[in-house]
Amino acid sequence: MEEAAADSKTIPQRMLQRSSRLAAMLGQRRSQLHKVDATPPYVMERCGTVMVPEKGNPLEEEGVLNPASARGADGSIYLFPRMVAAGNFSRIGRVRVHVDGSGVPIGVERLGVAVQAEHSWEVRGVEDPRISWLPRLRLWIMTYTAVGPLGPRIAIASSEDLITWKKLGLATFVSEPTLGVDFNGYHNKDALVVPNPVTAPDGTLCYAIIHRPMWDMSWTAGSSGTVLPEGTTDSREAMWVSYAPAREVERDARRLTVMFQHRPLALPEYPWEEVKIGGGTPPVSVPEGWLILHHGISRRSPDFPGDRGLTYSAGAMILDRKHVERVLARSRTPLLVPERKGETEGIVGHVVFPTAIEPHANGKDSYTVFYGMADSQIGAAILRREPAAPQTDGSPGSLIPGMPLSG
Repeated sequence: MEEAAADSKTIPQRMLQRSSRLAAMLGQRRSQLHKVDATPPYVMERCGTVMVPEKGNPLEEEGVLNPASARGADGSIYLFPRMVAAGNFSRIGRVRVHVDGSGVPIGVERLGVAVQAEHSWEVRGVEDPRISWLPRLRLWIMTYTAVGPLGPRIAIASSEDLITWKKLGLATFVSEPTLGVDFNGYHNKDALVVPNPVTAPDGTLCYAIIHRPMWDMSWTAGSSGTVLPEGTTDSREAMWVSYAPAREVERDARRLTVMFQHRPLALPEYPWEEVKIGGGTPPVSVPEGWLILHHGISRRSPDFPGDRGLTYSAGAMILDRKHVERVLARSRTPLLVPERKGETEGIVGHVVFPTAIEPHANGKDSYTVFYGMADSQIGAAILRREPAAPQTDGSPGSLIPGMPLSG
């Protein structure tokens, strides 16, 4: 008994030491977020508009936008667009993409509704899906925004065939005392799932989920407004990453909804991101690590009274293959900005919002990107890798000066 009592006295001390170590690690992590010098070696070129609202279709009365994508067993690309009915009520559709002889998207064939509101936590609609293929689960995983009584939340669904979707539930975030907040209390959007397990901060093998918590808590009773995690000083919305243990997820895909070890991934850094940033396309494997496109928001002069005066542009990041918290390269200037009429005029003008990416038919170094245009239509663009620059660091195989291959 005396030995047990002696051991019990050390428990608070051990907890305090663990909290101190975690707080120090988080502080160090935040101090490193702005030390990215390399630029992803990609350029983007528009293909044109792929999908517009169908006249007379009440499900698309207020626009089609922000699709997820996947390549089916038949080799076709399928999009899962957000379809907006009257009153800004959204469903997620399913369409087959038509391409020309060179693989460039030129239109779509509508195949119905893939996901719609069924539960109380999504009673106000389902929005902005992203899809990743998880090979170790042999499942397509869709993240989407479920809008319910408590506002927008991340929800997850799975499919074996891209036709039938099983809802796994809302994402939940296990609280970490050192952060001083409960992430379940925040509105949250723009979730991206890394397809293969990576190393979490504690060294365990996990699936990583990138997301964008929204710090404004003014919608809750008794809140004075912005509530930030401990140690966070920048109140702008940014990209965070959380982890789900791979062993548990591979036993039961529903465990993907239970996330631990929440860490900041990237903050607004460049002028085109001055207001906030968020995840765009699901991660795809490239030689250096994981490539994602993200959106950044900047300010402009309003076009008319009531216009928010914001511009949504798109850039790229490359994340380390094993440790996704490490941003290896990042766009200093956007790859795509709203310039054409369909991008500057619409339900919400001056918006390009990439959410889907697929390997292009012309080669492994190019991708077809699908993006929302002014919250009204869907466009396509080709993302191409630029020729390799001369090596400056002596790292064999490095395709970005000063940046060795990860993993």
